[in-house]
Amino acid sequence: MSVEQQLRQFVNETFLFGQGTEAIGPDDSFMEQGIIDSTGLLELVNYLEQQFDITLEDEDLMPANLDSFRNLSAFVERKVGAAEPVTRPG
Repeated sequence: MSVEQQLRQFVNETFLFGQGTEAIGPDDSFMEQGIIDSTGLLELVNYLEQQFDITLEDEDLMPANLDSFRNLSAFVERKVGAAEPVTRPG
């Protein structure tokens, strides 16, 4: 399952109560659509940290990272990639 699919499943189950995310475009704002509010953002952050084993810093908490499926997926992929240990030969 892709990162975006996992995120869509979480949003569907947590905020849309199973109504489906098909009508939400990849760039649709969660806040503008009324899908996630400030309290929901805390739930989303907790989910991201648990599900993807990443830590979000205060500077990460901005719409450019968290306010659409496209932005959120790209952000998670960057954070997961940055968290991977670097192995050096030899």
